Order: sequence, then C-alpha cells, then structure tokens
Amino acid sequence: MKRLGAILAGGKASRFGSDKAAALLGGRPLIEHVAGGLRPQVDELIICGREWPGTCAIADRPTPGLGPLGGLNAALHHAQQNGFGEVLTAACDVLPVPEFPRKLSGAMALYADQHFLFGAWPAALAKVLDRHLSDQEDLSMRHWITTIEARAITFESAFNNLNTPDDVAKYAALTGMLV
Repeated sequence: MKRLGAILAGGKASRFGSDKAAALLGGRPLIEHVAGGLRPQVDELIICGREWPGTCAIADRPTPGLGPLGGLNAALHHAQQNGFGEVLTAACDVLPVPEFPRKLSGAMALYADQHFLFGAWPAALAKVLDRHLSDQEDLSMRHWITTIEARAITFESAFNNLNTPDDVAKYAALTGMLV
C-alpha cells in the first residue's frame, strides 16, 4: 500500500510569536527536521496549510482555519486522488517523528497516544471527515479520534511539542543541538 506523508503546518503559531516551522534547530528549520523523520517512511511527502520550498504544498480543506482537521482532510483527499492507501501525519513542531509500523491493522485509524497529530489514517476516511467537518461543532482532533474510534498506539520515544522559542531552546539543550 502506498503511503502519503503529510506535515500539518497550517497553524497561526500565536504562542510562538513568529514562523514556528522556520525556527532554527541545529541550523535547520523545524519543519525540515519533521520532513527528515517522515520522508523515509512514505512514498511521497506533502505539507498541508502552507507553502514550503521544495515540497508539494496543499491548502487545508475545505477552508483554512479549521486546525489540524483541515490539513488532515486535505491530505486524505489528496491521497485518494493520487492512489495512496493511507496518510501518515506529523505536526510541523513536534519532535522526534516516530517510526510507524509498516504493517498497520487494515482500515483502522491509529494515532500516537502521546501526541495525537502523529497518526496513520486510511485514505478511505476522506468522505467521513467531510461529513464530520460539516456536521460537528467540535472540530478538535481529539473529538475526531473519539468519533471514528481510532486506536492509540504507543511509541518508545517521548515527543516534544515545540510551541515557544523557549521550548526549542530546551529541546536543543536536551539533544545537544544549537538553536
């Protein structure tokens, strides 16, 4: 089964105060660290919700401003239209990217129990998410996960959500990278 990798990057970075995806860690933008962790696991990589040089970018669907579900929805539709069976998602500001098992349980949607933006989503969920986005008031990723009864999977690594420049500095110190 072909896998599409999707970096969810359509947020406003209001807590960060500047372009979070472009923040440097070890001399490279955060989004490049995420791409480096996701790219070996997928057949193609896209970025949802923003432009980024050298990578296919698609707009959130159906409109910007829906949070991660808008990016996931865009990725699911892109996957269906281009012959991908599943989408692996990662946020542009969470490291390290886990290694997803190559064989997942059929049509089951999976997400990392420690960070719900890391997930494996069957492309067949595209129309289900369309309905969810039009029928629900709660457009949180957590509500979507509960609604479709996605299964949590555990990864050995602890994830670091880099929401502020201070978070990046702490992660840099933890990993021995320069900011």
